[in-house]
Amino acid sequence: MEWTKEKIAEIYHQPLLELLYQAATIHREHHNSREVQISKLVSIKTDGCPEDCGYCPQAARYHTDINGNSLMSVDEVKQHAQEAKDMGSSRVCMGAAWRNVKDDSDFDQVLEMVKSVNEMDMEVCCTLGMLTENQAKRLADAGLYAYNHNLDTSEEYYKEIISTRGYQDRLDTIDNARKANLTVCSGGIIGMGESDEDRISMLYTYALMKPQPESVPINALVAVEGTPLEEQKPVPIWDMIRMIATTRIVLPESAVRLSAGRTSMSDEGQALCFMAGANSIFAGDKLLTTPNPDFNGDLDLFNKLGLVPMKAYKKGDKPEIKDSYKERPESNEKIKWSRPSHKIERNEIAKEKGKAIKNGFEPRKVVSVKKL
Repeated sequence: MEWTKEKIAEIYHQPLLELLYQAATIHREHHNSREVQISKLVSIKTDGCPEDCGYCPQAARYHTDINGNSLMSVDEVKQHAQEAKDMGSSRVCMGAAWRNVKDDSDFDQVLEMVKSVNEMDMEVCCTLGMLTENQAKRLADAGLYAYNHNLDTSEEYYKEIISTRGYQDRLDTIDNARKANLTVCSGGIIGMGESDEDRISMLYTYALMKPQPESVPINALVAVEGTPLEEQKPVPIWDMIRMIATTRIVLPESAVRLSAGRTSMSDEGQALCFMAGANSIFAGDKLLTTPNPDFNGDLDLFNKLGLVPMKAYKKGDKPEIKDSYKERPESNEKIKWSRPSHKIERNEIAKEKGKAIKNGFEPRKVVSVKKL
């Protein structure tokens, strides 16, 4: 089908029960409706990110209660992966709070992590920020299965959330992952103040990709104190169901991941999301920095609903490890990713509040930012 925003909007705005039925029907045409992929998200390097993403507690400029850690060792990652595998996870996603990948010893260490988890017969995914085609190839050679790089929202609303990088950088990184024959995991967050049109526009961008992303996480914003979006109200479960269902219809072959925000959802709400086409979750009591349902609770819900964990590599072959992943590029040329010049008022206010707290002042004294 040749998608347009108008066609996606027509689907999105259907009466909810009609939308749910259509999505469930399409889901069963393309997937085993009982299988759900269970992934484990491991924050291999937490906090200190130089970006200003309005939703993120890991941004160094904001003051949150996140406990940072330096880059994990390979053995630590293997231990996390084994624990996840023992509990039924088939994929490990490793996240580092970086703006972009650099060709240094830290990246060399990440490549060894990828290789080690691949050798455990688990799918390996990484989310490390922006990366070049060569860096994507080295990850692929080390045994990486998927690269995660979320668009977060529509191109139009993106500039209201993030000012330290451009939307095109996100698209270029996804293209670089594709050039290295990696599968793509890319999705968004709802509840950041965006409109229905922004949600539709984001799905339209994914619909035009050839191929479409193999995995699409749909996150409900978890508003963290200290971030610019701390005052955002929780997303209604009906919005999540509507977004999951529309994503399933527009991206029929993709795994649709019910991601952040599940702790505030009832079992009944999650069940409707699974019926609408969600067939992937993150398991474990924490995502990168925000709470997540405990694993036993998820297994109990699976038993109630008759769901079963999906095995690794159900949708693709296990990547072969090649020694070329160890080869750093000879050129020392630095890739210049964009830095948009605009400012976002609420991000600047949160930054100034963070500075005030770190300097021992009460945050209430910072009430506005001038000369934006």
